[in-house]
Amino acid sequence: MDLASITATIGSVIVSLGWAVGLAMLVLAVMYVQDVFQKQHSVRRNFPVIGRLRYALERQGEFLRQYFFAGDRQEMPFNRATRSWIYRSAKGLGGTIGFGSTNDLREPGSLIFVNAAFPVLEEERAPTPPLAIGEGYCKEPFLGRSVMNVSAMSYGAASAPAVQALSRGAALAGCWLNTGEGGLSPQHLEGGCDLIFQIGTAKYGVRDLHGEFSPVRARELGAQVKAFEVKLSQGAKPGKGGILPGAKVTSEIASIRGISEGEDSVSPNRHTDIADIDQLLDFVSRLRELSGRPVGVKTAIGGEQFVDELIEAVLRRGPEAAPDFLTIDGGEGGSGAAPQALADHMGLPLAEALPLVASRLITARLMPRIRLIASGKLVTSARAAWALCVGADFVNTARGFMLALGCIQSLKCHTNECPTGITTHNKRLQRGLVVGEKYLRAASYCRSMNAEIDMIAHSCGLTHARELRRKHARIVQTAGRSVPLDELYPYPRDAPPPHEAAPAAGAGRKTARGG
Repeated sequence: MDLASITATIGSVIVSLGWAVGLAMLVLAVMYVQDVFQKQHSVRRNFPVIGRLRYALERQGEFLRQYFFAGDRQEMPFNRATRSWIYRSAKGLGGTIGFGSTNDLREPGSLIFVNAAFPVLEEERAPTPPLAIGEGYCKEPFLGRSVMNVSAMSYGAASAPAVQALSRGAALAGCWLNTGEGGLSPQHLEGGCDLIFQIGTAKYGVRDLHGEFSPVRARELGAQVKAFEVKLSQGAKPGKGGILPGAKVTSEIASIRGISEGEDSVSPNRHTDIADIDQLLDFVSRLRELSGRPVGVKTAIGGEQFVDELIEAVLRRGPEAAPDFLTIDGGEGGSGAAPQALADHMGLPLAEALPLVASRLITARLMPRIRLIASGKLVTSARAAWALCVGADFVNTARGFMLALGCIQSLKCHTNECPTGITTHNKRLQRGLVVGEKYLRAASYCRSMNAEIDMIAHSCGLTHARELRRKHARIVQTAGRSVPLDELYPYPRDAPPPHEAAPAAGAGRKTARGG
């Protein structure tokens, strides 16, 4: 081959490469524009083109894991099977799977529901009824319409678009939204949903210029929210107050909380004006009188002492002194920043704490008076139905709704670098969370949870989910042996089942319900 031919060939190759590179650049440019302007996927919107690799690998993951990696149910804090179920529910794709479950029913702790030989027919099913909170004890009782609700996430820990999406989604789904301890923001009010205002140890949003509790502010808030929740502790860090790193304390958040911009927001490890059960009940009664709204208490449980002392004080002082609800947070709970030593080892898990509290309330015949709310890693319909079986009236979840908004469990909640815009105040990253798209997913997730809880109840032969009792679920103890919940946690012998218990004297209630 002569030099001219070689030169011509090289030139042809260069031209072909040029066209190929140009075409590739054009394709990448088109993909970039598509990713930047689409609104469904936060990762692609924040990380154009390269973000597509996540979804490609995710789609192939179930096949690759057959050869190289651990199974779908071996990740923490939430495994891939759980996250995939939430994503599908949030997108309205349903929870149907093929070729059988990857859940190992031989594993200790596995949950099994007791199916009825003759389940409830479609025409026999009834809507799950709402439950009143504080009826007969406050001026403005609150009607809880949804079994599933949005657990406490402060504005500050969660971003502005995340709170906006949750507020609008909660309104659409008919559930409540807990504000968290960071105060009431305009974003919470945007959707017009039912709000529970949480009062943390720093009294953010309900304190005066000196950082003390403000009765004036409490009265004002009573016109904006449906109930108040006094937080003693949370599952992620019992014995330590809330932590909001300074990088997330913007001028707006500082104004809402009444703190300095850019400085760490660390709440006291307990309420400085509440040192015992009687002072707690005094505060609950005072707040209920000031606001006219139901007032409850949120706490993690370390043992029997707290609930026994609370019940003793209520029985001594009378049912009017009781909190209108108790939110029990498991030691596995927590969506924000927490010291690992506390997150790993402090507080009973919900599987132990919830039956303990429910049984004590049933024994004291306080279940109709005090509503019981379960919180702590209850992100699936099965776990929520378990909580109802044990004795809960309602179920809260924070991380379930975070995953519904698009969280990918990057474990960067405390860094201000959340790649999906949910827990960051970086405007560039927040751009990935499109409120008009994500609030629909929050609502869809809530509706799917409620629908599947009902489906479990129907399969157990019940007309609706509030009929679930301990006899309807079993827990695997060892491979090949499970025990029913009412054998593992027997109902107290000296008290009737909670749904048959009479209201406490002077309660003024017409119906009663427990678990």
